[in-house]
Amino acid sequence: MTSGEIVTKRIVLWGTGVVGSMVLAEILRHPGYELVGVGVSNPAKVGKDAGDLCGADATGILATDSIEELIATRPDAVVHYGPTAAFAEENMRVIGAFLRAGIDVCSTAMTPWVWPDTVPAFWRDPITAACEAGGASCFTTGIDPGFANDLFPMTLMGLCGEVRSVRASELLDYTDYEGDYEFEMGIGHPPEFTALLEHPDMLVMAWGATVPMIAKAAGIELDTITTTWDKWVTPDDRPTAKGVVKAGTVAAIRFTINGVYRGREVIVLEHVNRIGLDAAPDWPAGTKDDVYRVDIVGSPSIAQETSFRFTDGSGRTPAVAGCLATGMRALNAVAAVNALPAGWVTALDLPLIGGVGTIR
Repeated sequence: MTSGEIVTKRIVLWGTGVVGSMVLAEILRHPGYELVGVGVSNPAKVGKDAGDLCGADATGILATDSIEELIATRPDAVVHYGPTAAFAEENMRVIGAFLRAGIDVCSTAMTPWVWPDTVPAFWRDPITAACEAGGASCFTTGIDPGFANDLFPMTLMGLCGEVRSVRASELLDYTDYEGDYEFEMGIGHPPEFTALLEHPDMLVMAWGATVPMIAKAAGIELDTITTTWDKWVTPDDRPTAKGVVKAGTVAAIRFTINGVYRGREVIVLEHVNRIGLDAAPDWPAGTKDDVYRVDIVGSPSIAQETSFRFTDGSGRTPAVAGCLATGMRALNAVAAVNALPAGWVTALDLPLIGGVGTIR
């Protein structure tokens, strides 16, 4: 195979929520992929045509909740868009079954697996065993944690002679976001409420995986990892896609996860998530709305800002565009993951993925 040659990969897609349904539509019109099966966990979707699940024409491929049926299609890989790590047991059941059957899995679900060295053994060891049993590989990605704070900063660090600090930031307006943030981040709650991610250990486990990954890439061993957490309380009611964030409650949060080396914070992951662009006006913002930033202080210093948008007139929000990019990173990694030895796969193991078949 020469560089850039399109080799069609047979794909099973598991999970047809926001991310999975968008990726499903892309698979159906992409020359590099052949859809051979769709897995769902929602009983109401079983038996539905794949096209119906993503707004496309009928395909003749019907969704199933049977892992055995999907294994029997012998795909090159499963792209898995299951729920978050809050549903770890179910994710591990599904992913582990495919791995034990010798089928590679590329997933966006268990984001702590972005760097599996740091996850609890009860989340890591069963998947390690499944990979060994089936001779298969497991790759987990995301946007943040994921390529926005591993691929992007590490690529830019490769352009430097010296890096004194690197900061990767998510700077998003959550007004139109329909994901989970109330209990996890405390948005919409009184300021005295302690959000799940406000606990340092939970925050580092959920979001901090790329800090030791970047340290590994740079060839250093961190002294420690620290966190910060700040809240901004709104003086007025703020409407959102999920209801109203009331006056007197938290309408913006800012946290950092900091890799400390020789007494200095050298690797920083930062989130600023707002309800309304005018919320927390003194906190960092992008030059555009809803962006991911990388700021490197070094030789040379580098600033990169990335935005995700739909320009097709659909009116879909930047958050949804980011979800599609998240899903496509997993799908487009299939060929590279197939070529690697069995076991865990991280961003450090992958070559440049140039998007074969995307220009057509």
